[in-house]
Amino acid sequence: MTLHWVPAAGRTDLLAEPVARAIGQVEDARVAEIDPELADTAAFCERYGVAMGDSANCVVVAAKRGGEVRYAACMVLATTRADVNGVVRKHLGARKASFAPMEEAVELTAMEYGGITPVGLPADWPILVDTQVAEHPEVVIGSGLRRSKLAVSGATLAGLKGAEVLSLSV
Repeated sequence: MTLHWVPAAGRTDLLAEPVARAIGQVEDARVAEIDPELADTAAFCERYGVAMGDSANCVVVAAKRGGEVRYAACMVLATTRADVNGVVRKHLGARKASFAPMEEAVELTAMEYGGITPVGLPADWPILVDTQVAEHPEVVIGSGLRRSKLAVSGATLAGLKGAEVLSLSV
């Protein structure tokens, strides 16, 4: 099965509500409908013939300091993982950082687990984009829903409001 990419602004029915509201800020975004059972990166890449190195994951991190929790999104290629306890924790000035629990991530983003994307996140969240993602000509990311994916340039992700480019991967 191949992916049928169309301009995302014309298919907001394939986007979670906060993503649909923000998609106008991502001019080059294209969307493709997929089988929601295949939304997880490895299954998606295998079924649709997308290289893992062309897919980027958005992980929600909860950073804690002095009883206060601050959230951030980290974008890393599917072939790497984010250095949450090192680079991310230090960058956010936290004593402790960990992946946000699934229920919390879903509630705070108003997106489906397995489809969380940096487009349409709460405005006060930093978006930490790994240098490998920022330099990529095009990556496949979540759409906020498990039944579709977005394709955008790394430069577009690096240019999102609140985005910072760092070397995040280990």
